[in-house]
Amino acid sequence: MVGEMNRFSDNLKKLPGISHLAAIGLLDAGGEVVASIENKSGSQGSLAVYNHLAQTYGAITPEAAKKGLEIFAEHAEDARANPGKHPNVDRLLALLDEGKTLRTKHVFAV
Repeated sequence: MVGEMNRFSDNLKKLPGISHLAAIGLLDAGGEVVASIENKSGSQGSLAVYNHLAQTYGAITPEAAKKGLEIFAEHAEDARANPGKHPNVDRLLALLDEGKTLRTKHVFAV
């Protein structure tokens, strides 16, 4: 792939749809919800990524986080340069660094 970089917008088109989801809750080892990603403007891309990772890996594991960062592409680079700008990407970076896993709870749209 010389001269070609995957872009987030292109990667998103390859992921499963999320119209059936209202949100995904992220749960720590104790089962507490530590974050929620809603199906609304501004977070739909993150919802699609986390949904895909949950379907593929069964949870947001460090391995899943690594794949998620590849999918986020240029946003992952921007998040590394600007901590706090992309909280859902920051979360994946932290999981990878800390070797932690978050379980997911899908909230289905009514």
